[in-house]
Amino acid sequence: MEWMQILALIAGIMMLFVLWPAYKHWAANSPQAEKGDWQAAILPLLAVAGLVILLIAAVR
Repeated sequence: MEWMQILALIAGIMMLFVLWPAYKHWAANSPQAEKGDWQAAILPLLAVAGLVILLIAAVR
């Protein structure tokens, strides 16, 4: 490994230590899913999938 890769690995590990308390907080205090949440998420996902299909069809 070169010195740049070693520094990147050390920086990544340091970032994990810094972000760990925030992860614990959000994992403990995350909002619970309610009825209708999946339907609200499916609509944008279908729109993105439709756009990708449209772009693929336009390239052919």
